Amino acid sequence: MPLIDLIDEDVIKTPLTSRLKYDVIMELLDVLKQAGKIGDIDQAAKAVFAREELGSTGLEGGIAVPHAKTTTVRDLTIAIGIAPEGIDFDALDGKISKLFFLMLAPPDQTGPHIEALSEIAKITQSSDFVERLQHAESPDEVLNLFRAP
Repeated sequence: MPLIDLIDEDVIKTPLTSRLKYDVIMELLDVLKQAGKIGDIDQAAKAVFAREELGSTGLEGGIAVPHAKTTTVRDLTIAIGIAPEGIDFDALDGKISKLFFLMLAPPDQTGPHIEALSEIAKITQSSDFVERLQHAESPDEVLNLFRAP
């Protein structure tokens, strides 16, 4: 399933209001809860925090991809958050993160999860695309960027 098929305005938050790593995760989980995408926010949080304990999902280039497997979702789901000022997410390059893709998948679905991670890795190779996303001021603007050829 293409990443764009998982994204709608209800799962995009820009700008994020949180300034701390774990608060960002909770803010994005709340976005998913409000959008009706997850059942138990506490269970989802436990899964994401347990994954973060294994190693930070803060990547390079201002991107973070917190993710986990949890039974609180029936299908792969994603929330996108943008923090224009940046947040210390313990990124691999030691720099602040501005663009967040929080993904949750059911434990029995590996394929879609891996495909989505791969697609995020591919699209974020474009520094121009990442830059435009980081400066998007509305969910609609984010969607338009993903829809653009």
